Amino acid sequence: MNYDHLLEHIKRIHFIGIGGSGMCPLAEIMHSEGFVLSGSDMSESDTLDRIRGYGIKVYMGHRAENIDGAELVVYSAAVKPDNPERVAAAERGIPVIERSVMLGIVTRRYNRSIAVAGTHGKTTTTAMLSQLLIGTGFDPSAIIGGKLPYIGGNSYVGQSDIIVCEACEYVDTFLELTPYISVILNIDADHLDYFKTLDNIIRSFNRFAHLTTGTLVINGDDENVMEALADVTLPTVSFGFRRTNDYYAANLRNAENAYKTFDLMHGDEKLCEISLQVPGRHNIYNALAAAATAHTLGASPDGIAENLGKFTGVHRRFEILGSPRGITVADDFAHHPTELTATLSAAMEMGYNNVWAVFQPHTFSRTALLLDDFARALSIPDHVIISEILPVRETNTYNIFNTDLGAKVEGSVCIDTFEDITAFIEQHASPGDLVLTLGGGNVYMCANMILKALAEEE
Repeated sequence: MNYDHLLEHIKRIHFIGIGGSGMCPLAEIMHSEGFVLSGSDMSESDTLDRIRGYGIKVYMGHRAENIDGAELVVYSAAVKPDNPERVAAAERGIPVIERSVMLGIVTRRYNRSIAVAGTHGKTTTTAMLSQLLIGTGFDPSAIIGGKLPYIGGNSYVGQSDIIVCEACEYVDTFLELTPYISVILNIDADHLDYFKTLDNIIRSFNRFAHLTTGTLVINGDDENVMEALADVTLPTVSFGFRRTNDYYAANLRNAENAYKTFDLMHGDEKLCEISLQVPGRHNIYNALAAAATAHTLGASPDGIAENLGKFTGVHRRFEILGSPRGITVADDFAHHPTELTATLSAAMEMGYNNVWAVFQPHTFSRTALLLDDFARALSIPDHVIISEILPVRETNTYNIFNTDLGAKVEGSVCIDTFEDITAFIEQHASPGDLVLTLGGGNVYMCANMILKALAEEE
């Protein structure tokens, strides 16, 4: 069903799970357009404080009466069909749509929507591009999957006809979008509980590319991306390290702490020199994607260099939390072998005495289906601690446990709880070491526990 005209006839919208990272930005944008909003959530957060700051009514807990007066109900993917607010809306004949559908509706209200897709790097690249476009005066709106310090949150409401958002491939939610510009960073085997095979993932990205109305900005070094776009005839801008790309990195050199400086090339022309403040080769790809997109829109080379040089990262993307007792504690969202490899390789280049990786496996299916790939990635750091597997939405039909992964990683230690992991780090980490928590779940809580425990010993 096409809901695009729905907003023309309503004024009051209720968001179930309004505090979520994907819901809050949509609420902010709709509030700025004059809609009357309400929302509900299960736990307090800084995000809810921000929402309340706009005068939006937020209910704690889910109850049927929360939707009183609503003419449209939007729910996040985590909200089940038996949620009392979803049930009440259906009983009252109120339209009920999932967050990805609402994202499609909202982004189509902008003439130049930019959707950043790819298995890895979506949040960082969306944040980079948003900061770059804001800093160069394009005044876009932005919906980002993590908190960007530059804007003090994960959303920004601009006044132009540009909006930047992430396009998530899981359960094909990105097929709800019709972007003016689609950025495709990479394609890898992930979410195999849904897609089953890499070929199916490639086919979904092909369908996504065909939904684009303007230009494709693509990683020309990625074979899976090129396969996905084999039959696409849209105008295409490529980026990467190969000189055959429209935009490429040349004269790559290291600065301190594995940060990179490189020349941004456009054909045979050097546009500018970019010095990044985020580590790793993967962030060069992210920066190239942001730079190619911004330059295509008309951003100046000097503006690109200046604003990418100011980018210091996103919440939970190699986020340095502190260095109590001389031990640096950081947290990262990496939860796929490719992401772990990129993050841990960067960490090993940063000059620490020892790198301690504290990894929380994320879903039974991903752990089981990519077990050997995880083991190879976790062989990179000096020390590895593996927590219990976070089930997320699954039951353990794979009969997989953290000890199965630990058995494949020489010298690793399997410790189930965050409390016991914290005690282990207290006993074994030394000044000059890096403790890096990794995972797509709540392992950041372990990072905070380690940080607090070490600080109390100072």
